[in-house]
Amino acid sequence: MSTKPGTSPAPAPTPGQPHSPAPAHGSRIHGCLLGGALGDSLGYAVEFDDISAIRARFGPAGLQDFSALDAGSPFSDDTQMTLYTADGLLEALEWANDGVASDINACLWLAYLRWLGTQGVAVPASAPFQPPRWIDAQTVLKNRRSPGKACLSGLATGEMGTVKRPVNPESKGCGTVMRSAPFGLIPHLEPETVYKLSADAACLTHGHPAARQSAGVFSLVIHALSSGHGLREAAESALGHLRGGILRKGEDPDPDVVARLEAALRLAGDRPGGGDVLSPENLVSELGEGWVAEEALAVALYAVLATVPEPEAGPDGDTATADAGTAEPDAQAHFRAAIAVAVNHSGDSDSTASIAGNILGAYYGERCLPADWLAALEAPEVIRGMASRLAAVTGS
Repeated sequence: MSTKPGTSPAPAPTPGQPHSPAPAHGSRIHGCLLGGALGDSLGYAVEFDDISAIRARFGPAGLQDFSALDAGSPFSDDTQMTLYTADGLLEALEWANDGVASDINACLWLAYLRWLGTQGVAVPASAPFQPPRWIDAQTVLKNRRSPGKACLSGLATGEMGTVKRPVNPESKGCGTVMRSAPFGLIPHLEPETVYKLSADAACLTHGHPAARQSAGVFSLVIHALSSGHGLREAAESALGHLRGGILRKGEDPDPDVVARLEAALRLAGDRPGGGDVLSPENLVSELGEGWVAEEALAVALYAVLATVPEPEAGPDGDTATADAGTAEPDAQAHFRAAIAVAVNHSGDSDSTASIAGNILGAYYGERCLPADWLAALEAPEVIRGMASRLAAVTGS
């Protein structure tokens, strides 16, 4: 995998606006993977509960914090598959750094097949054998945590799905989106390359255009954020790429994907603290429950954009918005608020919150992650271990 230096330059800060230093890329990688795991873990506690059940258990505001979970909450298949995505990319980058070309999607397919084996599903005899890697020795990743049916069935065919030869051709579940943040964390790639890598990998398990387009757009959001762009700017840019020709020749933007993402941006508004956050009932009425790809991405984007903090007054009376960079307490407050919105609804709470956590971690870096939440996270050393390996191989 080759990279092109100097692409996607970060925009210059607005003159006169104080802001926190931009996080190092290694911090963005750690923040993205850890942030996604935190959202996933909190959401997994209520994944199959509707909002009335969540309120009955946790009160009118719903589940807000890990302290409400006496026994804690493990992360789900969302974090497992995200880490295996990172490992597939890691292997391809290792080959590239040794001067050896590799089939990147084949590396990802083999990584997902090794994940399949951790779920108690026999890897098809027709599939190529791959020696185990570091990730495969991590016991915590061998737990079965409500894996998506399409992910299991698509991999269990033993066929390497492609756009032209899809497995599960009608499936557009959110299992493509929730695992696709790592594609956006590889620096110096052109957006077209990021999109293609993500969309091709989505086809390994899901054949519907909405599934691969949603995954590709999500990876573009992470790519823009990790390149230094603002939250809304990243979302609008990714949607613009979808509308503007990043798709394969002959493929049109899926209307459901465009409609959901446009709705998320419209409902969130374009001003920090610009309005009331939708109720959980109105959230799913407007954007869906998150079980399918475009809905999960839309809910997560809305949760992030609708909770951007109010502007703060600087020492000279000017203001600095969260998009220009904020102090650490505001980043953590934003993370808590966004994850609460992404968790508390009648839908796929762990996936929507995982995606929201990926986005905020890629934007702020590790400084947005609440220490008390990290203390409650299952096996943080495994997530940090993968993040460190990905950072090292990308020179971050």
